[in-house]
Amino acid sequence: MVMKIKKSLLAIFALMPLSTLAQQFDFDLTQSQPVYNDSIGYGYDILPAPDMRHPSTEPFYFSVKVPDGNYSVRVVLGGVKNGNTTVRAEGRRLMMDNILTPKKKDQVVVEFVVNKRSPQIDDNNRVRIKDRERGYLAWDNRLTLEFNGPQPAVRSIHIERNDSVPTIYLCGNSTVVDQNNEPWASWGQMITRWFGPQVAISNHAESGLTARTFRGANRLDKILSTLRPGDYVFVEFGHNDEKEHRPGDGAWYHYQYELKTFVDLVRGKGAEIVFCTPTQRRQFEADNRTIRNTHGDFPAAMKDVAQRENVPLIDLNQMTKVFFETLGFEDSKRALVHYPESMYGRPLADNTHFNPYGAYEVAKCVVMGMKQLNLPIVQYLRPEWQDFDPAQPDDWRTFQWAPARNIEIVTPDGN
Repeated sequence: MVMKIKKSLLAIFALMPLSTLAQQFDFDLTQSQPVYNDSIGYGYDILPAPDMRHPSTEPFYFSVKVPDGNYSVRVVLGGVKNGNTTVRAEGRRLMMDNILTPKKKDQVVVEFVVNKRSPQIDDNNRVRIKDRERGYLAWDNRLTLEFNGPQPAVRSIHIERNDSVPTIYLCGNSTVVDQNNEPWASWGQMITRWFGPQVAISNHAESGLTARTFRGANRLDKILSTLRPGDYVFVEFGHNDEKEHRPGDGAWYHYQYELKTFVDLVRGKGAEIVFCTPTQRRQFEADNRTIRNTHGDFPAAMKDVAQRENVPLIDLNQMTKVFFETLGFEDSKRALVHYPESMYGRPLADNTHFNPYGAYEVAKCVVMGMKQLNLPIVQYLRPEWQDFDPAQPDDWRTFQWAPARNIEIVTPDGN
């Protein structure tokens, strides 16, 4: 039975963390709810609490203190006025976007799974997160939902522990990570949009990492601690591995050694591993039409390991080359963090890191790669998914994104 959260229980909640009482929660957002604190264990978080008696254009967050794991979420959208709601989770993971709810009409129910994690692995081991990650929603002690859009309209939230769904784990760098702040974005936080409530996605990537430093920070150990048969581990490295210069470093020795280690450890848990070649940088040849390969032998070295070890491979390197070249020299800037001084106080011109539009398109490339490989996980794609061709990308002029309020103009680690 679903436990109802009522005012009569608040005295109990004040004495005991909510997560110790139940693994199911219901919140009626048409009624008053508290501001989050750890003693209560749930409530409005980060931004001021909305006044649900009046339609608002302001985004808001709602958090629940829960242990690590996968959680099914059901959100009922709609209200007395027209609504347009985007739902994101944790570190700006896109779950559903631009959901229209006409006033006083039928409500819209959206369902998805959120993976919540903390740095703790066991009693003796933790993930060594970077200083920049310490305030990130992806690593805290609660599951956080962000409701954004021109006029977010949320009636209720149901959250329930779900240990049965397969999990897709993501390993990588700044092109994969859940970028916590605008205007940065990566494909790992967009691919969540296209999977239904039968699968979870757990993104362990972080900016600036190599395959070596990812393992060295215990991030793979964190994944292995919960990895099960039926799960997937996607691996994209290369951007930063190119800059390692210890003895034996390079595409054909240490990089391949690390990739083989990922393969052995993941398969040792009975799970599936998939490689993704590194996304292209926006570096054009002198003709301003052809993308120049800046990754040297690293894409070829990954392909070599994939062939020898029979690892499914998605060639993001080639797909993003087509994507950039199709957009062209000028419009390809629209997929990356290229903004005038008037937008963020100083000009931004980053040719590696994607903005929300670019990350959204690259996520579609990854999904298409899954389909081309005939991975069983594609059975869980949402019915509204439409096949994608990077030679025919979505128009950046019509792309709709509701920006979060957290902004950071410092370039993420790595390049």
